[in-house]
Amino acid sequence: FPTSTYIKLWADTQRELDIMLQREKEEFFEPQEDRQKVMKMLATAYIQYLDIFRKLEEAHDHLIHQQKRAAVRQVLDGVIGRILEIKKEMVALEKSECHHMDDILMELQRVPEDTDIPIPKYFIKENLGMLQDREKFLDEILLNAGLLEQEPVVAMTLEEGIKVVQVAERARQGRARAAFMKRIYLEEKRQSQKADQEMHKNPDDAATCIQKVWRGYHQRKRTEELREEEMVFLGMNSAEMINGTGSLPPDLEVMSSLQLGAGKANVLQGEAQKREEISFRHELRQTEGSHIKETLQDEISQCFIECRHITGRFPDYPPENTGGSKSIFIEKHPEQVAEELAAKREAEQREKENSGKEKMERPEKTKPPKVGKQMVDERWKMTPSNFLSILEEGSSQYKVFWENRDNKSDFLQDHDPELIKEGEREEVEDEIRVQVDEVMQEKLLRLKEAVDGEMGTGRSKAKEKGGKKNKKERHRKPRKGGDENIILRALSFSSPFLACRTIDSLYQELAEAGFLIKVKNVNLSDYMGYYDCLRNIPCQPGLQPMPSIPEVKQLVTLYGILPLGSQIVHENAPLVKSLLLAGPAGVGKKMLVHAICTETGANLFNVTASKLVGKYPGKEGLMMLFHMILKVGKELQPSVVWIGGTERLYAKGAPKGEEEMNAKRLAKILPPFLRALKPTDRLLLVGTTAKPFDANPGPFFKVYQKIILVPKPDYLTRCGKYFSTLWKHCILRSGGALTRLVNLNCLARVSDGFTQGHIVDVVHTVLSELRVLQMSRKPLRTAEFVTSLARHTPVYKEEEEAFKAWYIKSPLGKAWSAALAAKEGDKSKGKKGKGK
Repeated sequence: FPTSTYIKLWADTQRELDIMLQREKEEFFEPQEDRQKVMKMLATAYIQYLDIFRKLEEAHDHLIHQQKRAAVRQVLDGVIGRILEIKKEMVALEKSECHHMDDILMELQRVPEDTDIPIPKYFIKENLGMLQDREKFLDEILLNAGLLEQEPVVAMTLEEGIKVVQVAERARQGRARAAFMKRIYLEEKRQSQKADQEMHKNPDDAATCIQKVWRGYHQRKRTEELREEEMVFLGMNSAEMINGTGSLPPDLEVMSSLQLGAGKANVLQGEAQKREEISFRHELRQTEGSHIKETLQDEISQCFIECRHITGRFPDYPPENTGGSKSIFIEKHPEQVAEELAAKREAEQREKENSGKEKMERPEKTKPPKVGKQMVDERWKMTPSNFLSILEEGSSQYKVFWENRDNKSDFLQDHDPELIKEGEREEVEDEIRVQVDEVMQEKLLRLKEAVDGEMGTGRSKAKEKGGKKNKKERHRKPRKGGDENIILRALSFSSPFLACRTIDSLYQELAEAGFLIKVKNVNLSDYMGYYDCLRNIPCQPGLQPMPSIPEVKQLVTLYGILPLGSQIVHENAPLVKSLLLAGPAGVGKKMLVHAICTETGANLFNVTASKLVGKYPGKEGLMMLFHMILKVGKELQPSVVWIGGTERLYAKGAPKGEEEMNAKRLAKILPPFLRALKPTDRLLLVGTTAKPFDANPGPFFKVYQKIILVPKPDYLTRCGKYFSTLWKHCILRSGGALTRLVNLNCLARVSDGFTQGHIVDVVHTVLSELRVLQMSRKPLRTAEFVTSLARHTPVYKEEEEAFKAWYIKSPLGKAWSAALAAKEGDKSKGKKGKGK
């Protein structure tokens, strides 16, 4: 689409955002008593903000104008933060991470897929060069350390070289002979056509013969197409099964075409960024530099004269660490400063007088009055937002700069020179101000010597004051505390051993030790799952809703990807420091960890207990390891610290082997490590566990702030008629071809209870290299997959119930149970009251 399409999309979305902000001011900031009404308001705002987020992300991705992209980016970060705030309110209200919003979706005329959360592409695009350099550096380190497998380069022998030359020469001779034979054939054909013209054959007979053959072929082809269309309509076949090809599904082919269009837009954005690198600073220095210099000197001189007129002496020149002459203009007018000083002196005198009177008159001790039970306001109130001001500022900037702007004159739509000059004019002014400060400081000293007769009095007084202050300072005794306080102080302050080392050396050491690993290129969209509308119907009343695969992707995006991708969002949004992914083995927990790193460009630190065997022994060694991770992670943000099999850290009973001892040491250092993280640090602790019920729940739930249960795939995910499903996707990606001999419905029924990892392993086992080569002669059959699937152990219902029972013991599960018990108690009281 042309650029004007996305400019119009931006304008329409901005109007929708203004309506949302106005509605929030009217509805959200008033206390509400009806919880269902509040939940409906929050869910409606959540879906509408997601729609705005999706449109703004599309506009930002396709716009080339750098200033417009910056304006959209500011609003986009504000919308992301507001979505996270509303999600926090919804979780606090319903005591659950899953919400049933089918009624609201029907009112808004939306489908369940509209609740999917898009991932902004600028998370990667804006740092693409840096991420590529970092990946090359990591590959070099791993190759030199022997941790990365490289394809061996085998030298070609003399016999093999001769064979390659022979094959190439014979192919050349074959092509030359084919061209020669083609010329002979065309010559013979030309002569035969001349002979036919001489014999005068009847053209009507030839036309009848051709029509007879063509009509028969056309009718047979049409009958076959009608039969196939009927089978597809009945749901008994699909297009891939009929064609028998190994091509990608239609949705993947559409995605590839969209990626080609997005690639063209990325090329234009890259060209626009290169053009924007041409700065206007040199031009501003030449045209406006002298004027800025004279203006600054006149303003500073005028300020000094006014200060002397009020105070009777010239002031001291502000030092460089306070901003130099810039601090003079930040402060108020000299007359206002003098008035404030006089008012402060009067206030101090009054305080001294009052304190003297209080010492003379000792007040009698009076008992506090008895207060009855205070009424607690149970009405819902919206917590103050950190992002509404950002959204309002972005909306006002759009109205001032972009709403009525004429875009016809800007044909390239890449940048606006005047806006660039406005931003760089301040930088040029700061550079000139440094030079002006040196000149004006010497001028002020001369004025003091000539007028006031002062000679460096300001510096000597400052030294005296500094000396007096140092004498009064006392050293505090260290506070008493346990091991956690010592670890926290060690993580907060840099040790002398690591202070002299560079980030690259620490990065290399962590990679060589195996703690910094390479991220697999996996996107969150590769984690397949579809909405099942029948699933939202509660089977039994009182059961806590468990997340489906699309809801798991939403939660991972909300708590992991969006905060790590944007610094502004991470600093102002509800802070999530740790995340736990719990589920049976093979459901894709590790894949989700790698997807978080892939979508945000984050470093991945693997601190699993098995990795610590023989490395960084003792308490001090583990503290140094986490200090290195913290230092590298803060410098090269964002970063993810992953602990696999995290239930071993909090296992019940005494540790037996070295690995369990390392796990116990690791468990002690995690709480102070999390406390050392600040909102400005884009670090996330992610734990994965397949047996969370083996851990001690007390300390386990204290470490992980958010818990996400990852389920096994349902029937709709394993098999669907009108979209790419798990079985179909895996078979096509592995080079297989779907025919009528492969019954996907049967495979979906048989694989009930098996995880995604089981299905992927079965497809890879069946579709070996030899089997793919035999595909044309020997098509795939359903029995091949069923035989391989029978070797795996499914996830039984008892294990699923164990996960649900464990989740109810979590803080959120306990809150949900308490809220449910309170509701049932209120209902029983109401029934008793009616009976009386």
